[in-house]
Amino acid sequence: MPEYASGRRTRMPLAVYILGLSVFALGTSEFMLSGLLPPIADDMDVSIPRAGLLISAFAIGMVVGAPLLAVATLRLPRRTTLIALISVFGLGQVAGALAPTYDVLFVSRVVSALACAGFWAVGAAVAIAMVPAGSRARAMAVMIGGLSIANVLGVPLGAFLGEHFGWRSAFWAVGAASAVALAGVVTRIPRIPLPEQKPRLRRELAIYRDRQVWLAIVITALAAGGVFCAFSYLAPLLTDVAGLGTAWVPWVLALFGLGALVGTTIGGRVADAHLFGVLLSGITASTVFLVALALFASSQVAVTGLAFLLGLSAFFTAPALNARMFDIAAAAPTLAGATTTAAFNLGNTSGPWLGGAVIDAGFGFEATAWAGAAMLVVGLAAVALALRLGARSGDSAGGRPSRLVAGADNGVLTDAAVPQPLSGPRTSGGR
Repeated sequence: MPEYASGRRTRMPLAVYILGLSVFALGTSEFMLSGLLPPIADDMDVSIPRAGLLISAFAIGMVVGAPLLAVATLRLPRRTTLIALISVFGLGQVAGALAPTYDVLFVSRVVSALACAGFWAVGAAVAIAMVPAGSRARAMAVMIGGLSIANVLGVPLGAFLGEHFGWRSAFWAVGAASAVALAGVVTRIPRIPLPEQKPRLRRELAIYRDRQVWLAIVITALAAGGVFCAFSYLAPLLTDVAGLGTAWVPWVLALFGLGALVGTTIGGRVADAHLFGVLLSGITASTVFLVALALFASSQVAVTGLAFLLGLSAFFTAPALNARMFDIAAAAPTLAGATTTAAFNLGNTSGPWLGGAVIDAGFGFEATAWAGAAMLVVGLAAVALALRLGARSGDSAGGRPSRLVAGADNGVLTDAAVPQPLSGPRTSGGR
């Protein structure tokens, strides 16, 4: 009897950790600009708000790329697609490091984001296909863990490199990490057979007729945007308002990442049983922390502590935000995960844009926290509306029960389309 059939934990394939390493590179590139805006603005001779649009550029690429590439790559070999996407991503980092102008850097961010979005969609399917049914959550945890570690180590490391060796060195470092990930994908990712049953796009697009789906998109975008409205400009707030030395910025960013890791862990444990409780409490906490950040922006101790708390509260809601979309979009195994990714990055686009707008209006860096708190208040109203609509339909959870399970072309599968692990015989406990 194979180990996973007997109830014992199986060893996670090395290939899944390779995917986690790849996500570490992707996540570091996505978030590291929060600690690099001042030197990029100085070098490119642009304002900090305009430099902040580079964060929005990446998010826009993710918004467009997640659903687009989720559909476009359905019929392509998975391993070949991963190789192509991580290669394009790495070349995007090199282009950013060599960018002679702001416009070139902007385009490199969009291209990198498109590749990042595609890798997320395909990588999730590959990770699930390489493990038995009882290890799917662990496999996804390894991939998501790469993103958490990017917040804890990669982002502050990027800020450290930017401070001591110039901002371009951070791009070179991510490019090097991408090359390592590429080597791992080439040598360790096996050939993944395409699913026999192809999803029907017309059926999946029908989910967008459901107002609860649109409410979930709005809630996710506002929850992410409210936090990133302030987080995107945390580095100049720390130095120009709180008076911290630039050498402290990486450490404060690391605290935010540590809070994110703790928040993800706690939220993932309780979201299944208390989804709306997590959404309401987490978004409320983030609102309170942003208001406190605005009020005590000149206090070095307060700003440092609030960075940790804000990371915790923001990522505490992330598992519930993902689960919510799967609950109400059960008929869309292809687009559910891609829609959530797009919604998160819609927030990552609008938040930095709004933060830049209030800075340009002369309200100061601390005003980004007020603007972010306002976005979260609207998000809380959307959560309350979703809960009320669900109660009217007779569902206390605010939506239909999920018929999705982990797996798939884009992170989820219908019961009829669950792949078998690549190794090991079928068992009575498998699907």
